Amino acid sequence: MHFRIRLTCCCCCLFQRPESFENPPMYVAVMTYLGFGIVTLFGYFRDFLRAVGLEKCHIAREREEQKDFVPLYQDFENFYTRNLYMRVRDNWNRPICSLPGPVFDVMERVSPDYNWTFRYRTIDDVINMGSYNYLGFAENDGDFLKTVADRTQQYGLGVCSTRQEMGNLAIHEELEQLVATFLGVESSMIFGMGFATNSMNIPALVGKGCLILSDELNHTSLILGARLSGATIWVFKHNNMQSLERLLREAVCSGQPRTHRPWRKVLIMVEGIYSMEGSVVRLPDIVALKKKYKAYLYLDEAHSIGAVGPTGRGVTELFGLDPSDIDVMMGTFTKSFGAAGGYIAGKKELVDYLRSHSHSAVYASAMSPPVTEQILRAMKCIMGLDGTTVGQARVHQLAENTRYFRSRLQEMGFIIYGNDDSPVVPILLYMPGKVVAFSRAMLKRKIGVVVVGFPATPITEARARFCLSAAHTKAMLDQVLFDLNELGDDLCLKFSRRKYSPRPQQHNNNDDTDFELDS
Repeated sequence: MHFRIRLTCCCCCLFQRPESFENPPMYVAVMTYLGFGIVTLFGYFRDFLRAVGLEKCHIAREREEQKDFVPLYQDFENFYTRNLYMRVRDNWNRPICSLPGPVFDVMERVSPDYNWTFRYRTIDDVINMGSYNYLGFAENDGDFLKTVADRTQQYGLGVCSTRQEMGNLAIHEELEQLVATFLGVESSMIFGMGFATNSMNIPALVGKGCLILSDELNHTSLILGARLSGATIWVFKHNNMQSLERLLREAVCSGQPRTHRPWRKVLIMVEGIYSMEGSVVRLPDIVALKKKYKAYLYLDEAHSIGAVGPTGRGVTELFGLDPSDIDVMMGTFTKSFGAAGGYIAGKKELVDYLRSHSHSAVYASAMSPPVTEQILRAMKCIMGLDGTTVGQARVHQLAENTRYFRSRLQEMGFIIYGNDDSPVVPILLYMPGKVVAFSRAMLKRKIGVVVVGFPATPITEARARFCLSAAHTKAMLDQVLFDLNELGDDLCLKFSRRKYSPRPQQHNNNDDTDFELDS
């Protein structure tokens, strides 16, 4: 029996949108573990054959004279790579050879020796269901990209310097002002790499004697930044407010270990949309806890900025919150804006501090001029500053595509994770053999998908991750859904036991609490 609870607040019409994390039948977990057990046994058998010379060993090995050296790889990692991953790695790292739009050309990796070597075969006109092209700004229309071409002619491709030396351009400052206006904050700062925006700025904000409270599903860039900072890291359960409040209470009451001195800073780190789960942060609850315990809040909106909210301004707009409630707003330009890089936004004092203390700001090369112009072009389009309504039409189309795709998958009986508003849609496949069969079968049907398994996910939660785009037409989505329906029956992937009933489009926000019960 499954309960879904939707909470609403009369004063500001905030509510926690429905999210789905259905558990599969017990036999699915048993078969998943059994599948890994079988391939592991075969792996040990093949290692035995290699040891006695009955099978050729293709993988690099330590030389005999290096046997007393510290090994380069852990034994299990090496075992997993050569015996499990190697046989299925054709499902990952497929090169693409066209624009990553709604339809693209992809190279299939064909191997005569179980993926030890490859040859490539190009497949044209594949429906792209894996790229983060949420608003469809990864495009090559000459009219749209005229300003980008003009900036390339004016400034070239690279700046060849940091912004604090000889690399600060007028368009960099223009973009920072536009980002601050778009987000509704005092100031912002841009960086040339999204990953480094997290990993290089978090150490500038916290350090020894500080405490970071990190969601267990946070992105690797957040985890790396937290580790590099030297701060103490406590992890709370994903989107679990009881777990977070328990840690906050302990931090306030007990202070630092051994000395029990108060923490210099307590920083809560969360994401807007979690890229592997498709879930949306419970931002109103986290803001309330942050204010209650006098903590700071770091919000990573890599997947949510531009993709959610009535006008594409992210989860703060989605929940109707004041952006000033978020101490550090981080986001990237690599997804909704079809470019590269990231930003940090918030109070002017915060941004001014980072300009002189962030390693990414001081040592990294400035953002490429054509990339900067592409972000300006996309953001102005979303804001309507280009004199058109194209940007808002894309935001609304993405929301419509997301609701349509998610509802159809639920009708078919797939188990999907995440929030109704999230354009990231994970379909749970569970068993390792089905993950491989699913990826290969979809490519044969000219649909490009991303499949993810252990160790990137828990061992029993392998999945295919679909990313919706405003550029997807209904015909494209219907074709994908048709093939998914057939493949779901052929591979027995429809594990959901929940009876699906369409949710009403309009909600009465005057009710304090709304309970839905699914059997």
